[in-house]
Amino acid sequence: MTITVIGHPCYDVIEQPDGKETQSPGGIFFTVSTFANLLRDNDRILPVFGVGKADYDDFIESLKRYPNVDTSGIFKFNGQTNRVRLTYSSNEKRIECSKHIAEPIPWKKIKPYLETDLILLNMISGFDINLETLDEIRMEVRDNKTPIYLDVHCLPCGVREDFTRYYKAVETWRRWLFMLHAVQMNEAETASITGQKLSDEQLANQILALDTKALHITRGKLGSTAFIDVHKQIKRIDFPAFEPDAATDTTRCGDVFGAAYCAYYLKSKDISAATKFANRVASFNAQLPGSQQIEKLSKFSVYDFSETEIKL
Repeated sequence: MTITVIGHPCYDVIEQPDGKETQSPGGIFFTVSTFANLLRDNDRILPVFGVGKADYDDFIESLKRYPNVDTSGIFKFNGQTNRVRLTYSSNEKRIECSKHIAEPIPWKKIKPYLETDLILLNMISGFDINLETLDEIRMEVRDNKTPIYLDVHCLPCGVREDFTRYYKAVETWRRWLFMLHAVQMNEAETASITGQKLSDEQLANQILALDTKALHITRGKLGSTAFIDVHKQIKRIDFPAFEPDAATDTTRCGDVFGAAYCAYYLKSKDISAATKFANRVASFNAQLPGSQQIEKLSKFSVYDFSETEIKL
């Protein structure tokens, strides 16, 4: 299988509640490296993003260990790579501070990498691409019916003068969430993106009416909820997390969830089974610090797992 991955990279500086601090590549790096560990060497992962010149060699070197990652879509730009400082007051509550957010990834950089089986767009910074570029992507792959998976992430986030992030409504949210395979949001994002006080069911009704097939709401230790369009009827399925009490670092678990879901969905074409698998992999990732031990995700190769093995 071939998967195109679009989104901004960053370096995560993580301060845990006990004061311990770690730094490692983050952002779209988590998505790419999750795919690399879950798929075979003869699969192809096509990341498309820019890196500040000073960090380019470091990012390329970090991905070289994965034979299934084609780095030709990674380009240099003048300026610094985004640094995201995550200060946790508990395992799930944090303050996020983002400096040096890059310009949106240009359409001309993305277009050569759309001969693919699936596109995962992760709005890591919220400025990863602009809406017009997403429209171009949809038009380019429409005839091939290539699934597009959108992790909303920081799309409904602004940036204060001190670089801290805050949630806000997105006036054009319907255009962003139109004609996709699936949309992923956490609970804070679902509460913010429309600017309206909607229940999960009301939000799902509105999103799935936009010719989008599924909405995934991730809930940390509570697992996730999927709303699925089944023959024009919306089905809700709640998926508990695996071993939630073992979680020590929930940073980027949403990124791992999205990649794991997409990898298993391409294998199975089963939204429910792919969601169970994503919960299992993301729960395991929550037991790992930063991205430093992400190779341990290789134990969850999608080719070695069956539906019976991931049943809750």
